Amino acid sequence: MTDTPDRPARADARANEDKLLVAAAAAFARDGADATLKQIAKDAGVGIGTLYRRFPTREQLVDATYRYETSRLAAEAPGLLHELPAHLALRAWMSHVLDYIATKHGMADTLSILLRGDERLGSRTRDQLTGAIEEFRLAGVAQGVVRADVPSPDILMALAGVTLAGGAPGQRAQAERLLDLLMDGITRPDRHGGGSPPHISGARS
Repeated sequence: MTDTPDRPARADARANEDKLLVAAAAAFARDGADATLKQIAKDAGVGIGTLYRRFPTREQLVDATYRYETSRLAAEAPGLLHELPAHLALRAWMSHVLDYIATKHGMADTLSILLRGDERLGSRTRDQLTGAIEEFRLAGVAQGVVRADVPSPDILMALAGVTLAGGAPGQRAQAERLLDLLMDGITRPDRHGGGSPPHISGARS
């Protein structure tokens, strides 16, 4: 009970942190390495002092943004599976991965240093994304629309290949076509509930 007066302050601090991370992800995707902390704070609707109190260095902000965006991406699987058949949900999620990669391009130099210094960061990312793909895969196998003989780590590796080959901002249309080819290899030829997977471009809301 003694910490009750602190709860509103903690809630406000958490809300400001979330605003900063969302604004940072958008800024890194939009402006790349030119994204400034001052603009990120402005976009988040907070003062620059608030940003520095939570993230004293650019490296700390990049690290937190990377973790935040990875967690958001991995957490999208249940909602997409509720809205769409599994193969269409997976395809829509893959477009979201392209948005995620755009964010990473904007902080590539700093992120490279962070990943080299903390192998757990890269391992955690792989585990989270593989887990999300497994949700789609299991649902798709149960629905009879996804092949049962393609393991989730292989799907992630193929998806990573698409992002490497066509992950630059000017290659979005090509990347979407490559994702369609990847889905042709994952889905069953006799799948039900067909239709073209939705192409979702631009930043996620």
